[in-house]
Amino acid sequence: MGIFLKKAGRNDFLILEKAADIGGTWRDNNYPGAACDVPSHMYSFSFEQNPDWSRFYSGQAEILAYMKGCANKYGLLPHFRGNSELLDARWDESEGRWHLATGDGQQYTARIVVSGIGGLSRPALPNVKGLDKFKGALFHSAQWNHDYDLAGKRVAVIGTGASAIQFVPQIAPQVDKLVLFQRTPPWLVPKPDGLINDGVKKLFRFIPASQRLFRASIYWQAEGFALGFVNPKLMVAIEKLARWHLARQVKDPELRAKLTPNYTIGCKRVLFSNNYYPALTRDNVDVIAAGVKEVRANSVVDANGVVHKVDAIICGTGFDVADPLGPLKIRGRDGLEVREKSQGMSAYLGTTLKDLPNLFMLLGPNTALGHNSIIFMIEQQIKYVIACLEEMDRRGAATIEVKPAAQDAYNDRIQAELQKMVWSEGGCKSWYIDENGRNFTIWPGFTWKYWMRMRSPDFRSFNFGKTA
Repeated sequence: MGIFLKKAGRNDFLILEKAADIGGTWRDNNYPGAACDVPSHMYSFSFEQNPDWSRFYSGQAEILAYMKGCANKYGLLPHFRGNSELLDARWDESEGRWHLATGDGQQYTARIVVSGIGGLSRPALPNVKGLDKFKGALFHSAQWNHDYDLAGKRVAVIGTGASAIQFVPQIAPQVDKLVLFQRTPPWLVPKPDGLINDGVKKLFRFIPASQRLFRASIYWQAEGFALGFVNPKLMVAIEKLARWHLARQVKDPELRAKLTPNYTIGCKRVLFSNNYYPALTRDNVDVIAAGVKEVRANSVVDANGVVHKVDAIICGTGFDVADPLGPLKIRGRDGLEVREKSQGMSAYLGTTLKDLPNLFMLLGPNTALGHNSIIFMIEQQIKYVIACLEEMDRRGAATIEVKPAAQDAYNDRIQAELQKMVWSEGGCKSWYIDENGRNFTIWPGFTWKYWMRMRSPDFRSFNFGKTA
């Protein structure tokens, strides 16, 4: 967002960041094996292609270095305020300004606010009896304790999501015993990863169009995967691949049965790994499919009542997505906090919200993906925000605000589409679906449709305020 503001000649902005440094996901998730499951050439900015990615699926350190390089190149650091978590945003109608308060005690006023806090930024510990009584080492994968030596320890891992399948193969050879507590097995497919040779890097460096073509091929291949989300019956081929992958890597029929999901592939996030299943076949690894009943001072008790003595518990239990705003309180024109006004979060095109003038969200409701690069979605939203700012200037408007009828009609249509798709029809319980059974997380289907919607904003859907 900062880069696009600079490109548009808008330099009067601040980037408020709750941590001391930039990086978000790739700063915090530095656990062993942390990497992206979207190819590097697609998981990057379209305007800042990197010909020197070391492998097709980059690791955490390389992605973080790329992000910091972009921030430096485009002069964002003078606009950056670290240790400045936004806790309160209140719209003042008489001033036509947002009043902002941050965790470090600072106060700001702003004409425009753009929320880029992300949906996967607050680690969620499991709701397990006695967890607070555990006397050993306890940490979440997004808050990895690098000072704790796992060598020779008895370790419990709770959770089998995207993070766990990356760090379990890394720590399994180090520990004396690893007990993996699995509530629901994920579907896994092979990860077509590998090092990128110097010849390819040189080609991309000297003929940038070749890299753009390669990126486009990745994008359209991923879009083809969305066909299965739109029509779950088409996931049969992918499920056959996943079953073959499991059968090839896990020969023990009892373990293979534990690791075989009973829901349609795609209902939960499809994961990519070549080393997770082999790690689970090690002699020092046990997979407990019964789940966790309780935690005691030095042990974990599974749902069958079996006690597992452990020295450490690592939680790969994902993030708090039920409340995408976290500690941030937003009060709009009517003075009500946004949570007081609706059941579940919704937004127009996942970007603007009724009754909240001059406020935009990046990665708002129904913009997350299960098949393509989220960076692509963010870029479309940012271009949309810039177009709205330009339209405000053209009209001499002080405020822009989506019409309630436009937002409601849009979300009714989105929810109707989602009801027919794999996240609702696939027979699983996932973090995509809220407690009311509504999916306020995922974009339904193809990202090129979102791209088309965002290219030319329909300003008939907005109210513009008095002349500035």
